[in-house]
Amino acid sequence: MSHIAHRHVHRDFLIGVAITTLIALAAVSLSLLGPVLSLFMPLPILFYRLKLGRLFGLLILAAVSLIVASLAGRGALGTAAFLFEVGLVGLVLPELFEMKLTVEKTVGMTAGVVLVTGAVMLGLYGAVSTTSPWALAADYLEKSAGLALDIYRQMEPSEQEIGILAASLEGIVYLVLRVTPALLIVGTLFLVWSNLLLARPLLRNKQLLYPDFGPLAEWRAPEPLVWVAIGSGCLLLVGHESLKIIGLNGLIVMMMVYFFQGIAIVSFYFKKKQFPKLWRAVLYSLIAMQQLFLLAVIALGFFDMWVDFRRTRKVES
Repeated sequence: MSHIAHRHVHRDFLIGVAITTLIALAAVSLSLLGPVLSLFMPLPILFYRLKLGRLFGLLILAAVSLIVASLAGRGALGTAAFLFEVGLVGLVLPELFEMKLTVEKTVGMTAGVVLVTGAVMLGLYGAVSTTSPWALAADYLEKSAGLALDIYRQMEPSEQEIGILAASLEGIVYLVLRVTPALLIVGTLFLVWSNLLLARPLLRNKQLLYPDFGPLAEWRAPEPLVWVAIGSGCLLLVGHESLKIIGLNGLIVMMMVYFFQGIAIVSFYFKKKQFPKLWRAVLYSLIAMQQLFLLAVIALGFFDMWVDFRRTRKVES
């Protein structure tokens, strides 16, 4: 490689580190926009991994994790672990792009690698720490609930209202802790799916590798998954609490899968009816912000198994 080529590679590497660091710093600094901005962190890692190679992609992720963790102060270890997990998506996706797998396998295997890596990191933390990750999560949720209760007390409500809110917050903490596995899976799936969609125009514009997954607006979940959803719902009717928790976790994950299918249906009709981009943005925002619209999209995806809203399913001979 010539001196000029080396210089271009090093310049691209530094640009990749700078862009990813800025996104990561914004994600950990901004309380409201942070979760949204964190969705974009894998994108520059993915881009420069495909442009510069595997080693430089890994170096960008490692450098950014160390830089942001060094600036985080208290909780630096947790911050570094979080950023590494998010950025790992940008390393794993290109590996699977090169294997030319289906979109289901690409998303599922990427999410699986990220979740297994996170589980290993939590296991190592639990082995060297006197406090388990579960206890830390419980403590964080309880403190957050206590803070919310203190803020509500400043409004000078009646003692009865305070008691009702305290009981409600206690129930929310109890429930959130028990559906944490599903929330982690759902969050990881959404992170991977978002970057898969965001990467497509960028990579194709720069003539970098992006697999031909076919028209994603026609994507549908594998048919056997409908029985997982139905089975999870049935477990909620069982009297045993552990089975109910398993059913609830399974149902939450399946809701995310059918949300993807529902969004594909919405996107299909946006394209078919040639909706203006502004209207598309408005309607997508409503889906993101309004629970009723969100549930409607999930239901659309679930019942598409039988109704076939897009009429794209081939008739079996």
